Amino acid sequence: MRTLGSIRSYAKHLRLDGVKDTIAIASGKGGVGKSTTAVNLAVALARKCQLKVGLLDVDVYGPSIPTMMNINTKPEVTHEKKMIPIENYGVKCMSIGFLVDKDAPIVWRGPMVSNALEKMTRGVDWGNLDILVMDMPPGTGDVQIAMSQNLQLSGALIVSTPQDVALMDARRGVKMFNKVDVPILGIVENMSCFKCPHCGEPSYIFGKGGAHGTASEMGLEFLGEGLH
Repeated sequence: MRTLGSIRSYAKHLRLDGVKDTIAIASGKGGVGKSTTAVNLAVALARKCQLKVGLLDVDVYGPSIPTMMNINTKPEVTHEKKMIPIENYGVKCMSIGFLVDKDAPIVWRGPMVSNALEKMTRGVDWGNLDILVMDMPPGTGDVQIAMSQNLQLSGALIVSTPQDVALMDARRGVKMFNKVDVPILGIVENMSCFKCPHCGEPSYIFGKGGAHGTASEMGLEFLGEGLH
C-alpha cells in the first residue's frame, strides 16, 4: 500500500517537466470541432491571458494541428535528443504531422502508437509552460486511457454538437474520464446554429440546447456555444 508521500512522488513523476497544468480537449465523436476548440483555446490563453502555452496533437491517425497552426516545418532536436516544439501565434506546438508526409496514411498498431505518444510528450523539450493543451483523438479507446493514466491531467474539456448521437458519445467521454479520476472542466457546444449571412437569422439545423441540457443533466458546467 502506498503512503501519502509515495503517492505525491508518483504524481509528480507523471507530470511533464516544466509543465504546470495539462488539460485534454476531448470528444466521444469525430467531426464536432474538437481541434478547432483546442487551437482557439491555446491561442487565446497565450495572447489574451499572457500565459506560456503548449499545444500537443495526440490525434495520431488524423493530425490537423499543423494545418490549423500554419506550420509546415519539422522540429529540431536538442543535444539531449529531445524534439523542440515549433512555435506559432505564441504557442509551442507538437504533432505527429510534423514528422510524416502531409498526405501519408499512418498505419500503426498499438505499440507503435504508444511509442509515438511517449516521444511527443516526454521526448519533447517543452521548457516552462503554464498550461499544455492536448487535442485528443475522438472516442474512448487506448490512446485516451493511456494519456489519462500516463500523465497527471489537470482536467478535461468535452466538445460536442447539439445532435443526439454526438451527445451520447460525449456522455461516454465524460464517464471514461470519471473512471480514471480526471476532473471534467465543462462542456462546449460547437455548431449550435447556422447564422444566415444575408438576414442574420439563426437556424438550429442540429437541434437546440442539446449540450446545455446534457451538462445540466450530468452536473457539469456549460462553458459556451459556437456558431456554424
